[in-house]
Order: sequence, then C-alpha cells, then structure tokens
Amino acid sequence: MSQKLKITPLGGVNEVGKNLTVYDHGGDILLVDCGLSFPDEDMFGVDVVVPDLTYIEQNKARVRALCVTHGHEDHIGAVSFLLRVVNCPVYCTKLTAGLIKIKLEEAGLAHNADIRCVEAGQVIRVGSLGVEFIHVNHSIAGSVMLAIHTAIGPIIHTGDFKLDTTPVDGDMIDLARLGELGREGVLALLSDSTNAEIPGISMSERTVGEALMNLFRSTDKRIVVTTFASNIHRVQQIINAAAETGRKVAITGRSMENILALSINLECIDIPPGAIIEMSQVKSLPKKNVCVITTGSQGEPMSALNRMAFGAHRQVDLGVGDRVIISASPVPGNEKTVSRMIDELFRRGCDVVYKRLADIHVSGHACQEELKLILALTKPKYFIPIHGEFRMMKAHTELAALTGLAYENMLIPELGRPIEVSRRGLKMLAAVPSGRVLVDGMGDDAGDVGGAVLHDRRHLATDGVLMVVVTMDTDCSAVIAGPEIVTRGFALPKDNHDAILKDLRQIAADTLADCIGKRHTDWSTIKQSLRSALGSYLTRRHKGKPLILPVIMEA
Repeated sequence: MSQKLKITPLGGVNEVGKNLTVYDHGGDILLVDCGLSFPDEDMFGVDVVVPDLTYIEQNKARVRALCVTHGHEDHIGAVSFLLRVVNCPVYCTKLTAGLIKIKLEEAGLAHNADIRCVEAGQVIRVGSLGVEFIHVNHSIAGSVMLAIHTAIGPIIHTGDFKLDTTPVDGDMIDLARLGELGREGVLALLSDSTNAEIPGISMSERTVGEALMNLFRSTDKRIVVTTFASNIHRVQQIINAAAETGRKVAITGRSMENILALSINLECIDIPPGAIIEMSQVKSLPKKNVCVITTGSQGEPMSALNRMAFGAHRQVDLGVGDRVIISASPVPGNEKTVSRMIDELFRRGCDVVYKRLADIHVSGHACQEELKLILALTKPKYFIPIHGEFRMMKAHTELAALTGLAYENMLIPELGRPIEVSRRGLKMLAAVPSGRVLVDGMGDDAGDVGGAVLHDRRHLATDGVLMVVVTMDTDCSAVIAGPEIVTRGFALPKDNHDAILKDLRQIAADTLADCIGKRHTDWSTIKQSLRSALGSYLTRRHKGKPLILPVIMEA
C-alpha cells in the first residue's frame, strides 16, 4: 500500500464557495463536496460558477465515490455537473441526499444517480479508504465532518462547522470522537477557515430563537420573516414562535416550499398540527394571527420578499401593519440588492428588523476559539486550512501555531496544486487542470461562458454595440442596399449626432467599395475591414469603443 496521499483542492481555497477536494491514495480517488459559487458583478449573464472538472474526467476510472458534508449550495451545487462527467456513488446524510435529489431532478439526472444515505457515526469503505461520518453543528441539519482513514493515518476534513452548546436539534458536535482520534494520532487536519479572522466563539442558534420570540411577542402586526431556506433549524424556531403567539404560518417562495416539504417528509422538522395555512388564506385572517415565511433574504429580484417590497406580489400587500424580519446576513456581493429592498420596505411603511438592529442571525462557521479547540482536540501532525480566501487561511495557520503546531508542518493550499502527504512531511506538487467554469443556464443545454464570450458581454455592457448592415449580391461584387448604421447602448453627442452617423455611413461605403475594387470578396475580410475602419474613426473622433458588428445579407 502506498505510503503517500495526494490531496488536490479544485475549489474552496483562495475563494469562498465551489468547494471540491480530491483525495488520491492507493490508486483510489475520493471526492469530497462539489459546490458552486455565484457570479461577480462583472460576469454578465452568468448564472453560476462551478469547478473545472477536467482533472476528475482525466482520472474518472479511479473515482470511487463522492462524500458530501452538508447540503448548502457551495457544497452540493455542482453535483449535477460532476455526475455528467463521472458515474460514482454519492454518500451523505438524509437531508443532504434529499436536497441533491431535487437538484438532480431539475437537471434530468435523478434516474441514473446512486445516492446512498449514511448516518453520523457510520464508517464506509471507499476503495482503499475508510470514511467515517462525524456529527457537527452548522446552519443546516445533517452536517458532518469526515475522518478519512488511510494506510498512513487518519485525515480529518471538517467541512463547515461551529461549536453550538445549545443546538436546536439537541445534538452537539461530537467532540468526544474528535478527542479519540486525536489520541490515536491524526495525520492531517483540513479545517474550515471562513471565520478564522473573527475572535471569540460563534453565538448559538438558540439565541436567534429567543430574539425571534421577543419580536413576535412585542407586536400585533402581521409578521413576514425571511431566512435561508436551507436553515431548517431557523425555520423551526420561526414556526415555534408563531405557534407560541397564536399565529398561523404561510409559506411562499419555491425553494422554501420545496425544502420545507422535504424536511417534513424526512421528519427533520416538527410542525404543530394546523400550524400551516395556504397563502390564499392570509388575507382572511387578522394580521396579528399571521406569520409569512418567505424567500428573498438576499434581495434576489424575483424572490417573494423582493416582489412584496416592490408591490408585485399577488397575495401579500405590505404596509404600515406589517413587521418584516430579515433573519440573514447579506452574502458578499449582495449588499446593494438587500439594502435596496430594505429601503423599499421602509418606504411602504413596514417595521423592518434586520441584523444591524437585532440578534436575529448567527454564523454557521466556527470563530477563533472554536477553531483552536478543534486543533487542540485532534492534535494533527500536519495542518492544511481550507474553505476561505488567502487571508482567512493565513489567519487560521496563526491560530494553529498558537496551539503548538510548527509552521513547517502547515501548508496553505493553492487551487489545482496537489499536496503530497506522507509521514515525512508535506510537499506541493505541479499544478493540474483547475479553475472555474462560468455557466449560463442550469439544465442539459447549459453553456460554458468562455473568456471570449464574457469579454464580449463586458464590452457590450460598458460600451454598447454599433451594427453596420449591408446587402450585397451573391459574389460580393456589388452593394445592393446600405450600408445602414444602427447603435444600441452607444451614446453619440447630441450636437453632432447626425454628422457622425453620416460620416460612419460614408466610411462604411468607402470601405466596401475598396474591398470590391481589390476583389476581397470573402465575408470575413469585408467584416474585418469594416470593423477596422469604423473603429479607427470612432477612436479618433469620439473616443468611443463600442462592439462593432458588421451584418452582411445576401441577395
């Protein structure tokens, strides 16, 4: 058996999101998580960002399984893309399995998928590896960390976690098992770095329940609450607060409806009899007896809460008689859309409560003292921080040093750079194919938005487009109609708008005549000549650089 293990991060390092880690040992490959991230503001038209799966495709004959730590999008969002590349079983807890199945059904892949449910405490064999699932606390039920047992020692991959001493579901993170592994000897720890810069410990989810209960008790207004649909513990506490204060609960938003139905089916949530009503019944009840749980915590344009804020929701018209509770923090990049939605809610006269005003959201990620506790319990020989931008992972190594780990036994990973782990040390190897794939669409017809496409979209968004339209005969030896100039998103000066358009038409006509005279009759040459001539004029005369699109029609 090989005395070396190769760990290759294909996502989730030097970034937040699209987590994917490859463990390669004894000829067998284990994949851990396969998530997505959301596009930056300059990724026009991109729906999601997923990991580059080229390396996995190149080695798919050796892939034995995918193990998933929990059901958040940044850990399961790209599973449908992975299963198009490699056919392997997927191991996860029951709620995670249910969420993955929903995504695979949407992608038309559910009938071929091999999803295998496991429970915390269970150990499975994946080729030469043993994988143990260990219960942890996080902001979604069914979260686990993995102890990957190899011939050279156990590796602990934490996934996302926190230390919650009063969890809503009653089960604390399994610190006892982590301590046992530490005493047996952990070879390497790969740990979540998201909150490595934040001192102290994260607040318990139960504190949010107390704050919500106070907000419910202190008003006779109708209450509308938004949170992440996947945070079943938060939804449970909202329903509990509604039941305690005599309110019926209505659910709106597709993801909220789907996940709640799944959670009820899997018995992951406890709904009091008669607590849930249809949205159509909301208007018929006194406002003091109604609570609406909705999607839209991130200000998504088509979400239910956003439509309520802008007066476009069919069943809920918000106003002075409503208290809106936003029980979530904006994901980086969503701050503007959330602020705009909050402004509209205030403008409509709503009483709006959000994180700045009350303790109605807590992080699902461990802060510094919790991270140090995991390091102290597991006593790893080697430490590799994961799940975070570089500064987060760097801060995590400083925490590890405080617990006694030597810097030479730590390594900050790089995307696509395999790390060779042996009893002799850590070594970074040559890079493998990696990066991000920009996806337009989510189904079978989803397209990869390559660099050229994204460049054109940015060009269109910033500078607009200028089209020159001309009709020529079949052998391009004569102009039959045109050229005409059409602009979209490209502003010409008002004082000489007509003069510039006249110049552009004349330049296009002269260029066409020159091409015909030189017998340059292939379309690509004619189009390039038009782009060059018109571009030079605009740069010189107007300083504008629109995307120039020649359109040649044949008659």
